[in-house]
Amino acid sequence: MNSKTILVHPTGNTFVRALTASLLENDMLAEFHTTVTTFPGTLLEKLGQLPYFNELHRRQYDAVLKPYSHQSPWYELGRQLANMSGFRQLTRHETGPFSVDAVYRQLDRRVSKRLSASTHGPINAVYAYEDGALATFTEAKKQGIKCVYELPIAFWSTGRRLMHEEAERLPAWAITLGGGTQDSPEKLERKCHELELADLVVVPSYFVNDSLPNWAKTKQVVMAPFGTPTFTTPATVPVAPTANRPLRVLFAGSMGQRKGLGDLFDAIKLLNSSAIELVVLGSLQAPMSFYRSQLPHFTYEPGRSHADVLALMRSCDVFCLPSIVEGRALVMQEAMSQGLPLLITPNTGGHDLIQEGKTGFLIPIRSPAAIAEKLQWFLDNRAAIPTMGQLAQQHAATYTWQQYGNSIVSSINGC
Repeated sequence: MNSKTILVHPTGNTFVRALTASLLENDMLAEFHTTVTTFPGTLLEKLGQLPYFNELHRRQYDAVLKPYSHQSPWYELGRQLANMSGFRQLTRHETGPFSVDAVYRQLDRRVSKRLSASTHGPINAVYAYEDGALATFTEAKKQGIKCVYELPIAFWSTGRRLMHEEAERLPAWAITLGGGTQDSPEKLERKCHELELADLVVVPSYFVNDSLPNWAKTKQVVMAPFGTPTFTTPATVPVAPTANRPLRVLFAGSMGQRKGLGDLFDAIKLLNSSAIELVVLGSLQAPMSFYRSQLPHFTYEPGRSHADVLALMRSCDVFCLPSIVEGRALVMQEAMSQGLPLLITPNTGGHDLIQEGKTGFLIPIRSPAAIAEKLQWFLDNRAAIPTMGQLAQQHAATYTWQQYGNSIVSSINGC
């Protein structure tokens, strides 16, 4: 018998959409709870087409999900309005009345109160995510309902340890490490309690699995790697970069040391070669003057539409992401789909994406020298890049969102 499941996520994203599709296909979705959703033809969908409300456009779902959807919008709309109006104190980390934490906790409380009142028959499982599961799981345990916990990034104790080590190793880059290092003891305790209550833990990578604390190692864990995005227009066949132009190396992501940008900068300085152009696409975590002080010459590319990101990828030769802490960075598979071989660390969560010397190279964290060595290899072996790019495309295509969803569905039923 398939387990009727309540799925809870405050914002929705690619992997939530994939999971809802699999749950619906297997007649397992009882309810989908989120903050704001839009559906084709609705007033909110039309509003999302306006420039100031384009966040609503990213919350659009297929109409088939509408009968299952339950919204809890007010805290999330308050957060968006506060950010648009510049009232940052209202969204301050943990303490702001419209902080991300407040949004997550409010939705969690609402779902916990609704568990016994579902209109879709008996509930067998609830599926929730880090920071938004405690009240729901606590109530579910009282009712004998299975608790399924997806952990899309390394567990906080591993992440925090690595980030504190980075702050000591590269103090200048500490300002780019983000707010996770400032989580209160109360928030960290909630994370632990959520994991304690979970009957099944879903992780996207070996790195996240290995980050689980020893006391959670006996829990049932399913590894469900994210799918590779599919595109209407296929990626072009990679072409070898000619010797009369620089090798274009792409970094994409938030511009901080959590993603190893400081190490990549140091590798470029070690090479000290005009034959390499470093292209950095991402959101600033510090003033641009800081980055230029660390590496004066790199090409900065601000955020843009997804289609334009893919076009930028196709203009580059190699994708490098030397992250210190991730879950499984989707951008790696996007880059592979556009014909770029990878240069990544195991902590990106993409260990299985690397067929050494074929789809790219795996390098240790915190090693500018290793990054520089492999970039020099690409410089010396430009003719090999098209074949590596094609192999990367082929390997990335073996990861699908349907596989992701189906592996989770099977695990829920078998839990």
